[in-house]
Amino acid sequence: MHLEKAKLGESGLKIKQPLANIAMLITVVLWGCSYISIKTVVAEVPPVTMALIRFMITTVILLTALKKVEPSAKLNKQDFPKMALAGLFGITLYFILENTGMKYTTASNASLIASIIPILAIILDILIFKSKVSVIQILGIIGSVTGAYLAITANGQVDFSSETFKGNMFIVCAMFSWTFYTLLNKSLQKKYSGLFLITYQTLFGTLILIPPSLFEYSEWHAFSLFALVNIIFLAVFCSAVCYFLYVYALKNLDVTITTVYLNLVPIVGVISGYIILRESILPIQLLGGLIIISGIIVVNIGSKRGGLKRESRYRD
Repeated sequence: MHLEKAKLGESGLKIKQPLANIAMLITVVLWGCSYISIKTVVAEVPPVTMALIRFMITTVILLTALKKVEPSAKLNKQDFPKMALAGLFGITLYFILENTGMKYTTASNASLIASIIPILAIILDILIFKSKVSVIQILGIIGSVTGAYLAITANGQVDFSSETFKGNMFIVCAMFSWTFYTLLNKSLQKKYSGLFLITYQTLFGTLILIPPSLFEYSEWHAFSLFALVNIIFLAVFCSAVCYFLYVYALKNLDVTITTVYLNLVPIVGVISGYIILRESILPIQLLGGLIIISGIIVVNIGSKRGGLKRESRYRD
């Protein structure tokens, strides 16, 4: 009997792991291509308004899923402020900053800069939680910061008059907002499921988006069907569907494997930006992106040797 159960468990694992890898590949491609859709939509729709429409759709999908999966789940009153704050950083501020940045910079630049999230999370983890870090990890962090500088400045020089640099800085601020969100989420993860957290944080973040969107009232106008299709793509596939695929992958794959997959997101972003939007990217920026990814790999190697432990996180 026990042998039969063990065989069933092994066969189930053999089926789940390939499916988890496929789920992760789909997630990486969709997240990498999301920058193209954002870039396309912000040409017609104001950035905050765009975020509001997108996450109104996502919220409906997630609330529906939560009612079916966890019908009795409830948010404790004492966790309301922390959940709202997580929604503020993870949805409201993140997407206001990212969407605004996309008005001025390219999809390729944004996807490259987004790859610094793991390094920012590690740096803040060290500064706030005093996590121990090895020499190898320090070298990886320094390398990634250097790569980020090259990707952001494009020519190795800070140019405040450049619209691209301005857009890049908005993207950097978005990455900081997301990093603060992950730190806020640490205590909440022990109390609630992933679906519950993402649903309520998206709900709070969407509600907080309403007041700032009113400041764009003078820019509201009818937009094209093409823009609407891209918003739906972002809401349904890049937000809701990718969340479910990512959670499934995390349950059935090692965190190290999912991290390797996530490192492919900027590569997909750069390639799709070049092919679809005909964007150009400087060799020094590509070098910067390669250095960032190499630094993340070095940090992960260091963490395996008993250094800093971290959770793989991403949002798009």
